[in-house]
Amino acid sequence: MDYVSALVPPVVMAVFFIGVVRVIVKTQGGAAKAKEDAAVDAALARAESVRQPSAASDA
Repeated sequence: MDYVSALVPPVVMAVFFIGVVRVIVKTQGGAAKAKEDAAVDAALARAESVRQPSAASDA
């Protein structure tokens, strides 16, 4: 029975990992993709606009 107790943790971790990967794959795209992409684009634009004036004042 030692082999069973030795195999249980890796099997449980493998099942959990497979579940996490499936959730990640299922949540990619879909109806919320455009909204998520727009939020990321807006955050990048804000970060870029904050960075540009400080770079211009240093030059």
